[in-house]
Amino acid sequence: MTTTPTKLMAHMIAGFPDVDTARKIARGLVHGGAHYLEVQFPFSDPSSDGPLIEKASQAALDRGFKVADGFAFMKELARDYDVPLFIMTYGSLVYARGAAAFCDQARDAGVTGLIIPDLPPDYSEGLFDEGRKRGLAITPVIAPGISDARLEILRALRPEYIYTALRLGITGSATHLDDATIAYLEKVKSIGAKIIAGFGVRSAEMMRLLAGHADAAAVGSYFLEVYNNAKGDIETALRDAAAGLLA
Repeated sequence: MTTTPTKLMAHMIAGFPDVDTARKIARGLVHGGAHYLEVQFPFSDPSSDGPLIEKASQAALDRGFKVADGFAFMKELARDYDVPLFIMTYGSLVYARGAAAFCDQARDAGVTGLIIPDLPPDYSEGLFDEGRKRGLAITPVIAPGISDARLEILRALRPEYIYTALRLGITGSATHLDDATIAYLEKVKSIGAKIIAGFGVRSAEMMRLLAGHADAAAVGSYFLEVYNNAKGDIETALRDAAAGLLA
């Protein structure tokens, strides 16, 4: 039986390093084959970002990034590309606007779903209810070691997607996919949601190892490394990097 290849959720940061370059990054990732775009709205006090993403987010904030700029950028992406768009950010930005207003703006910008790591379903400030009312895929974020009781909460929620870290800690450092990790993914898959696996995915080999166990892999720090090391055209560098992961 043929195993379905793992799709690519490419992570980028709205407003980094500036809006024009962010457009080129998005274009490169999509043209390289990314199946989803996960666009992070920078926040000054992140809880799960590794040093590369944290530094890039701060750079965007230092240039004056506002949440309204992020929604405007999402509208551009929705107009230009036929891929599902996810906003990733932190609960403070949702809370400041109110969950209903944040979801209204996301829906109006053409967004598919929201990934808010520090707002779990039972402490979400109404995010899951408001998102569902508007047809948004509010995506729980979990990690290895999650209890059976917490998994049952997710099962009852029946989310379309679940984002799971492949290890504990923050993004960016290397991840080793062992038998225990695969068994964990299979356990989460039993809920019936599409599984997005992230943290440390940076090679075509890892993408292949995830095939059949995760519907998509979220890749972020790797693309920032590519951007930082690019010698020529940024768009081409990101396109080639995305395509290389899917080779």
